[in-house]
Amino acid sequence: MNLHKVRQERVFRAARDTLGQILNPLTLPEWLPELRDKAVLKADFVAGLTVALVLIPQSMAYAQLAGLPPYYGLYAALLPTMIAAFFGSSRQLATGPVAMVSLMTAAALEPLATAGGESYIGYALLLSLMVGLFQLMMGMFRLGVLLNFLSHPVIAGFVNAAAIIIATSQLGKIFGVEAEKGEYHFEFMINTIHAAMGNTHWPTFGMAALAFGIMIAVRRFNPRLPAVLFAVIITTILAWLTGFERHTSVRLDQIGTQNIRTALMLDTLQSKHITNLTDKYHAVQQDYHAEAGQTEDEDATLLTRRQDLEQIKFLLNQKQEQSRTHHEGLYDTPLYATGEGDEMKFFTAEEMSSQLSEGGEENYGPAWYIKGYKDSVVTLQAGAKVIGEVPGGLPGFRMPKFEWSVFMHLIGAMITISLIGFMEAISIAKSMAATTRQNLSPNRELIGQGMSNIVGSFFQAYPVSGSFSRSAVNINAGAVTGFSSVITVIIVALALLFLTPLLYYLPQATLAAVIILAVSGLISFKPMIHAWQANHHDGIVAFVTFVFTLALAPDLEMGILLGMVLSLALLLFRIMKPRVAFPPLPESLMPAEAVAAGVIDDQRIVRMRFEGSLVFANVAFFEEQLQKLLASSPHLKVLIIDAVSINEVDSSGDRMLRDYYKRLTESGIDVLFTRFRKPIQEVFERSHMYDDVGKEFFHRNPIDVYRHAWEMLAAEKAE
Repeated sequence: MNLHKVRQERVFRAARDTLGQILNPLTLPEWLPELRDKAVLKADFVAGLTVALVLIPQSMAYAQLAGLPPYYGLYAALLPTMIAAFFGSSRQLATGPVAMVSLMTAAALEPLATAGGESYIGYALLLSLMVGLFQLMMGMFRLGVLLNFLSHPVIAGFVNAAAIIIATSQLGKIFGVEAEKGEYHFEFMINTIHAAMGNTHWPTFGMAALAFGIMIAVRRFNPRLPAVLFAVIITTILAWLTGFERHTSVRLDQIGTQNIRTALMLDTLQSKHITNLTDKYHAVQQDYHAEAGQTEDEDATLLTRRQDLEQIKFLLNQKQEQSRTHHEGLYDTPLYATGEGDEMKFFTAEEMSSQLSEGGEENYGPAWYIKGYKDSVVTLQAGAKVIGEVPGGLPGFRMPKFEWSVFMHLIGAMITISLIGFMEAISIAKSMAATTRQNLSPNRELIGQGMSNIVGSFFQAYPVSGSFSRSAVNINAGAVTGFSSVITVIIVALALLFLTPLLYYLPQATLAAVIILAVSGLISFKPMIHAWQANHHDGIVAFVTFVFTLALAPDLEMGILLGMVLSLALLLFRIMKPRVAFPPLPESLMPAEAVAAGVIDDQRIVRMRFEGSLVFANVAFFEEQLQKLLASSPHLKVLIIDAVSINEVDSSGDRMLRDYYKRLTESGIDVLFTRFRKPIQEVFERSHMYDDVGKEFFHRNPIDVYRHAWEMLAAEKAE
């Protein structure tokens, strides 16, 4: 009985220790006591304020890149930024919206819903939750080793391609044109260039050029100044003063084109129909899962329920696609005003042309675009595009929208975003840790990033990661602890509470310029060229990843997956066919009588060096090289296998050495072994290799093996 209690206590103690190791990273950060120092507080306050001035415009730009309303970038800059600082191990890592993750979020969600719509936002929150859970599990169970599958050449190729995709995706906003989206990104890029060649909106292009000029000039004048903030403030004020954008609200009956009025009402009906279908789908899905959990076999009722579920899903997807196409066509149609005041009406260009007299001038005035329709009121916008109304206040609690089919669709994106996002975060964290000489735990950093995404998903934040640019700003501004991120969050919260009306006239062209300038620093072909110079296989992996990521965009995960598979395949190829050398016998180590007898050149003694682990994958290659040696060396009497480069021998390698030793000795060729490492010697002892072959044929010192080989030749000659 006492023995049973002792065993129970041991099991309990082991479970407690294991749980403690897993939960240990969830303790409070070690830098909290340092905040008693006023100098630390002051340094963190200045750094946090500096980062916030960069983060506010950047986060809105990246949210737009992710296909979300710009203010969702501010939401993602709140809790995730602070949570990552509390639970991560890096003191200066600035977490929040980043370009790479934003692009991958858009690529994952665009096939599922209309960008910026309610369903799209709900799926973005679900993706954030999935990414957070995946990163948290990786960190808690010490699975950071999975990142080793992302080799440097794969990352180099992917980052360059993704940066080009991000930059070119903003060209439409730079030139002020709309282009049709193709199946692949390069088709959209070609369509954008064609549209810009004849329909560039010059005020928009001028505003983008001004934003570029301001940011480049400020960086050259003083790199420490927030160049992005200067560009945002100047272009926003200029847009407000010059009427860069005009907006108005009119009654539905003031839209003179009957087709447009009908389309607006149909658009509203479609939205309501999709909402009803979605609610019905969730209800049937819950009933199906409830009934499926009560029975093992699918009876007739359950089969009917599943068929209803699939039918509703098909109809819902069909309606969503129709709504997306209809919505884009409706909101991209330009309208032109005629009349004044309450008598003002808006027509398409075709109707305006038909209403003009034969001698009339075709000057329709500015083109107006529909921005929204609700309660028989149509919101119109003319001129260039600006951010528009930004809701004030902090984000409220919102559950991510869960759908099983969507969840399955997002698994690939979840893994890609989790790994790429963390690679970006840990790279800059390691760089800063080397400068500050602080401890850095990759697994704890995974937990910090995971917790930030999980908590953020419940407060309307899309996936986030550590930022290269803002982390550099943070450490250069003098940040000492993670409290600088708390200051950053406070500043962003104040902006959401009190400064949102000032953001209305922020030009979208400015945000596009911010994105392009931010990712331009990521485009560098030097790492890819270096990979080719160091190892041709690595160079091939980098360039293949780059080309296929560009070609297959927006399916970014396919490009990086192909790079990973190719990288592993070439690694396996190198393992299967390592370098095999037959170096000449060293004259200085050979016995003098052997040198005098001419064995250096007559090929009676041959040394074979196998430069790789001898495992099941390359046993056949080893045998192939031995056969070639035997065929090309008719005078061979003693074969010396030099194992100085063999790090591992498995059971297949052990068996092959035994078999060939037996075959060669039976055919009159002696075999000697030298310089096997200690771990391999232990393998031979356990497998009784020494007993079967004879330990006297294994030598640690090359001098001994060469003398033994000469003695064998001499003995054979004497016989």
